[in-house]
Amino acid sequence: MHISLLQCQSSRDVSANLLFIESQLNELKWDVDAPHLVVLPECSLLFGGHESQQLAYAGDAHQSTLKSALSALAAKYQVFMVAGTIPALAEDGRVYSRSYLFDDKGDTLGYYDKLHLFDVDVADGTKQYRESETFCPGDHISVIDTPFGKIGLAICYDLRFPDLFRAMRLAGAEIITLPSAFTKVTGEAHWQVLLQARAIETQCVILAAAQWGQHNEGSRETWGQSMIVGPWGNILAERKTGTGWVQAEVDLTELHSIRRKMPVMQHNRFLEPSLK
Repeated sequence: MHISLLQCQSSRDVSANLLFIESQLNELKWDVDAPHLVVLPECSLLFGGHESQQLAYAGDAHQSTLKSALSALAAKYQVFMVAGTIPALAEDGRVYSRSYLFDDKGDTLGYYDKLHLFDVDVADGTKQYRESETFCPGDHISVIDTPFGKIGLAICYDLRFPDLFRAMRLAGAEIITLPSAFTKVTGEAHWQVLLQARAIETQCVILAAAQWGQHNEGSRETWGQSMIVGPWGNILAERKTGTGWVQAEVDLTELHSIRRKMPVMQHNRFLEPSLK
């Protein structure tokens, strides 16, 4: 299968972000007779917007200008797309950080709302991150059947919670996508080792598309290093800095071989997680 992750340097300018994504899709080369999966990073169309801007662009599952724009790109370029994240209205006046999966006709195959919100203190220029002030946590996992295999959806800070990844593996996931915007400080310390750990633990292919660099006149800085990690923890492809594509051909034959030879899910003596 053809896999392409896009590393972005997104801003609060939705139009500029959309133009960049389309310019990159326009340059993407692939065999049109084979399915192609594209993964965008977290906040790919709106990065760092204040609460009012998030609410202004938030729609529901049926009406959303951001969702429509991304599904149209999936259809135009005939790619399956994990469309990063966009704000979606929640019942309590906040928004969900939602990741949609579109097929190559632009139809919605499924979506996931970020479960774990980044409310932490970081030794960088921003100092405090309080996602829960704007975002509402999701309440379900999502594993979706596709021509590529069963794809589990996760987002950024979720990476630190192995129980979520185990729940997706128990639900059948073979590939797990992770649109992200890790801070430079936390990414430098933990990004690669966490990705490799989640891949090894779940025996899944991990597709981590990241934001990189300084954003919005330097008010935020993200780590980058978008990566495709195999089920043995091996790095199949990565882009440490700059914007552009990270690409690899992925064959699940190795994944199934690893699972047969080392059946860790069968050996696990702990109860299944309650989150379904």
